[in-house]
Amino acid sequence: MRVEQFDFDLPNERIALRPARPRDAARMLVVRPQEEPTLNDMGVRDLPVLLEPGDALVFNDTKVIPAQLEGIRARGDVVAKIGATLHLRSGPDQWRAFVRPAKKLQVDDTVVFENETTALKARVAEKSEGGEVLLVFDRSGAELDAAIALVGHIPLPPYIAQKRGEDEQDRSDYQTIFADRDGAVAAPTAGLHFTPDLLDALKDRGIEQHKVTLHVGAGTFLPVKADDTEDHAMHAEWGEVSAETAAALRAVKARGNKVVGVGTTSLRILESSAQATGKISPFAGETTIFITPGYRFKAIDALMTNFHLPRSTLFMLVSAFAGLETMRAAYTHAVAGKYRFYSYGDASLLFPQENAV
Repeated sequence: MRVEQFDFDLPNERIALRPARPRDAARMLVVRPQEEPTLNDMGVRDLPVLLEPGDALVFNDTKVIPAQLEGIRARGDVVAKIGATLHLRSGPDQWRAFVRPAKKLQVDDTVVFENETTALKARVAEKSEGGEVLLVFDRSGAELDAAIALVGHIPLPPYIAQKRGEDEQDRSDYQTIFADRDGAVAAPTAGLHFTPDLLDALKDRGIEQHKVTLHVGAGTFLPVKADDTEDHAMHAEWGEVSAETAAALRAVKARGNKVVGVGTTSLRILESSAQATGKISPFAGETTIFITPGYRFKAIDALMTNFHLPRSTLFMLVSAFAGLETMRAAYTHAVAGKYRFYSYGDASLLFPQENAV
């Protein structure tokens, strides 16, 4: 499909720079393609009554690391400032990263990332097109993790970082209450809306809660530069669906209840785990799944997600699920209704179009 089909106008003032407080006070647009009215304005706190007892919410328990590093490359007396965004761990002492300016780096260059207390060194082991490099650090495992935590910064999405700098509040704001497994460089933002009170209300309603892992990579921020979706390549992300979670979700579907993905990250790892028959299976490894209209969903029956960028792979995904024209109408409605967009913005609850599942 032509990428231009997924474009829409979005005023800058609709981009949220801070989350709602409390988190579950955000608005939520409910989209039911097969019902009238198709669109309903509600709130995140209405989620328990929008689902049925026995349904299951699936959360991503990845934890955002301070993966934005600023360093210096020195060649004799010539130095250059280098910015690196880690996006995929390749070994105990290795990370793949997007760097800027890439033209300032060559294979075997050393970059030093430091602050007042820590100096972390990395050698450029590989360099690829598009500003991606493989960095091999001078420490490994937990010692490397600790050093990154000291010298790194939270990698705010570009559309927020361009408007304001990172501050200490982002260290907690840009982390879900499910965050448990280090590895993401971007938050699974639909999960940011949940509070202990909301989780208690969902439990009282009889709605199950399960967790999967997808370590969100910086590729989620990359623009789609191709003119056709068939020419776009997704960057790999590591994820896991445990045997216990897979079995529990199979039981949910077997009794006729819904599996509801909280965020496109939960959806993508579950769809990566599903067999052609629709059976949700254990999974651990990398996925490059790219979902566009025409895809038939095997694992997910509903999706809670934030509002996404024009021409993005995530807007393509929600259009595949609920229908392109339905989602264009929903986003037009959201803009007119002054919903807050993107990572710190409001939510939507999407149900599938006919023949999507």
